[in-house]
Amino acid sequence: MEFQHTLSREVALKGIGLHSGENVNLVIKPARSCTGVIFRRVDVTPVVEIPAKVNMVLDTRLATVIGIGDVTVSTVEHCMAALYALGVDNAIVEVDGPEVPVLDGSAEPYVKAINAVGLKKLRAPRKILKILKPLRIQDGDKFSILRPSKGFSITYSIDFDDGFPGEQHYYLNITPDTFTRQLARARTFGFVRDVEMLRSIGKAKGASMDNAIALEDGKVLNPEGLRMTDEMVRHKMLDAVGDLALCGFAIRGHLIVHKGGHELHRKLVSVLLSRPDAWTLEENKPPVKRKTLELRAPAAMMVAHA
Repeated sequence: MEFQHTLSREVALKGIGLHSGENVNLVIKPARSCTGVIFRRVDVTPVVEIPAKVNMVLDTRLATVIGIGDVTVSTVEHCMAALYALGVDNAIVEVDGPEVPVLDGSAEPYVKAINAVGLKKLRAPRKILKILKPLRIQDGDKFSILRPSKGFSITYSIDFDDGFPGEQHYYLNITPDTFTRQLARARTFGFVRDVEMLRSIGKAKGASMDNAIALEDGKVLNPEGLRMTDEMVRHKMLDAVGDLALCGFAIRGHLIVHKGGHELHRKLVSVLLSRPDAWTLEENKPPVKRKTLELRAPAAMMVAHA
């Protein structure tokens, strides 16, 4: 059977926020079974706890932002992807600012930090959300589908009609090992032509070639180049893992996305949870120990049959 897990001990990371441009400290702490993932803003009084659930999503423009009222935490997708893919069911993520650190623009620093301390198995059984019927969300030529499957896998495609990176496709069965080796290192990316516009609306204030792939005129401007030739579609898949984690359960299904983004991912999770006929929660409980009963006939019956 599968059990829930948390971290064996806390891990700490720090860096700049991709959109806020502010320095932020982040600490991921172990949590009890059935807690889920909770983001805790420790820089406000009183401290505010925000469950990492799809109904807490307030904004999906260029990042997934969760919040309660005017207290928010932005760009949670990379952290959530690492927690989900590595099998961390329960954790408290403390941040002292409005955004988690972007680090190098990928989920790899989170993966390394979590793997460095390892996981702790909890006594509670893990609940798996098993897809029973296909679901589809369409927005123009963009779509996302979630259909039944034995494990959790993703087929993702992107298509930039106006040029580089053009069309890219990728499929992966998501496990802790495949996520670590094939997705975690993929960095976020953006076009230089959009930077000034984004900063004028309060976005990308912390973006640089230290934490993002910079694209201009069909070229990658980063001196080190790409980490893999299809790094852009792999990063979009990484984002999808983090966004789908906001359903609150491990998923057993095949996700198919074309030209997606945070909002399309959010809509799919919201529709999924509103359709209880399309899924079921499986909980692998330990078998019940039954006492061995001795079948002895009452004395009177024994006499009667003597």
